[in-house]
Amino acid sequence: MNKEFTCIVCPRGCHLIIDDQLNVTGNSCPRGALYAKSEVTHPTRMITSSVRVKNREDTLVSVKTSIPVPKELIFTIIKEMDKISVEAPTNIGDVIIKNVLNTGADIVITKNIK
Repeated sequence: MNKEFTCIVCPRGCHLIIDDQLNVTGNSCPRGALYAKSEVTHPTRMITSSVRVKNREDTLVSVKTSIPVPKELIFTIIKEMDKISVEAPTNIGDVIIKNVLNTGADIVITKNIK
């Protein structure tokens, strides 16, 4: 059974079709084929979110995963992020959770707060 995707690797948005033998058609570049195969075999996503800043009332700081994580773990990782808060000052690149859920991904801060 064929699966269809719209490629998100570049702005072209190629219409990809992948069959049961992982043959991909519709891609304009090799990256589209890799994307389609990844989506079928082991989909991953970057997570972006925010966490509380303890010593700043009503303040959040943006965070993200350092690498894409397995799609099936997204909500579990978000629950882990909800458990923590940081103190200002924060710096872009500060790691607040190392190797979250043994995925190899760190949760890193993406905003400086003085």
